Amino acid sequence: MELGVIGLGRMGGNIAKRLVQGGHHCVVYDRDQAAVGKLAEAGAAGASDLADLVKQLSAPRAVWVMLPAGGPTEETVSALAELLSPGDIIIDGGNSFYKDDIRRAQTLAAKDLRYVDIGTSGGVWGLERGYCMMVGGEAGTVGHLDPILATLAPGAGSIPRTKRAEGADPRAELGYIHAGPVGSGHFVKMVHNGIEYGLMQAYAEGFDILKNKDAESLPEAERFTLNLADIAEVWRRGSVVSSWLLDLTAQALAGDVQLEHYSGSVADSGEGRWTIEAALEEAVPSDVLAAALFARFRSRRDHTFGEKLLSAMRFGFGGHVEQGGRGS
Repeated sequence: MELGVIGLGRMGGNIAKRLVQGGHHCVVYDRDQAAVGKLAEAGAAGASDLADLVKQLSAPRAVWVMLPAGGPTEETVSALAELLSPGDIIIDGGNSFYKDDIRRAQTLAAKDLRYVDIGTSGGVWGLERGYCMMVGGEAGTVGHLDPILATLAPGAGSIPRTKRAEGADPRAELGYIHAGPVGSGHFVKMVHNGIEYGLMQAYAEGFDILKNKDAESLPEAERFTLNLADIAEVWRRGSVVSSWLLDLTAQALAGDVQLEHYSGSVADSGEGRWTIEAALEEAVPSDVLAAALFARFRSRRDHTFGEKLLSAMRFGFGGHVEQGGRGS
């Protein structure tokens, strides 16, 4: 299948590369022509600008936009709307706000252009592991994109199968779902990221408690100097708190148990805030997720060991880098 890919950063470039490796034809564009050249070497067709990318694709065209939410995505979608033809598909695979998706889809529908939003999880490991995807859009349009989505998804792998209801959509077991109408894909991914904040904060606070068990303020007999790398490693194996985030924690601690290369200044990319906004709109209590978001705000003023661990995890799964240190 053919696909245009715009934005060849940490995830966009690997998405295009995974598709090419899976036998799809990708036409790629980025303002950084060196990035285009690297993908061309991997088997993609390079484009010099948006018009050139559209020209190289056959109708009905599908174009995946993988750019930062906000201005870059808005401007690119608007530009594509002037270049594409009725029946073509614009896909936003970044982390856009779901209400922006709904607005864009309504605007594009006036031009008979189709719009799909894909919440994409997998970070810098997606090329190897595949991408978990939550897709919003009209069912027929999503079905048209199934060959692309199936290639990008991790597949069933070796994960034990869940006893699911008869007739359940098999795509969930492959690593992607049709979540619902336009906006629902990014909404589900938004809440996913809000939960991610809470999980990461729980690990960070727990390991901070472990690290400080040798504090001089404690009675001498109650002080323990604990091997955090070993604790993370043993918890990976049979513990009920095992997860990919714990895997990344163990790897970070094994390489630098004091996490001296991480700043502890933890960014938030927007989805955590949007999740709390949705909770307020729905009057749903979300104490843990809100506290995790506020902890990130506080981290930018004073850094604890736990916040360095948050930085290490974010660097591990997404390659996020903060000012003043290695991690994010």
